[in-house]
Amino acid sequence: MEVTNTSGRRKTSVARAYVTQGSGSIIVNGRDYKEYFKTPTLHFYVTQSLKVSNALDSYDVKVNVKGGGTTGQAQAIRLAIAKALVENNAELKPNLRAEGLITRDPRMVERKKFGQKKARARFQFSKR
Repeated sequence: MEVTNTSGRRKTSVARAYVTQGSGSIIVNGRDYKEYFKTPTLHFYVTQSLKVSNALDSYDVKVNVKGGGTTGQAQAIRLAIAKALVENNAELKPNLRAEGLITRDPRMVERKKFGQKKARARFQFSKR
């Protein structure tokens, strides 16, 4: 099997995943994913696509990720891996879709408006 190259995005994070047939190692930015992401929740996000498709020990994954925070990066990786698995085996798509792993999460940070403190918070109003 050749290398499957896909990308995933979440908020401002962008992940590029390179998936090959292998033993189940996941490398993120040159480090093991458990070293790169500290919490079990983020470990779950990274491996979720592989667990749902029962392919945890079947593929080696190498990921380059940048931008955003750790949660956004982990979820971007999850999407990239899911897209790569579907590209390799289209029969996995219904299971991954049922878990919501194929759909990109479109939610982004709302922009700050001028004349306001933040996106929705106003400056304090004084009547007198």
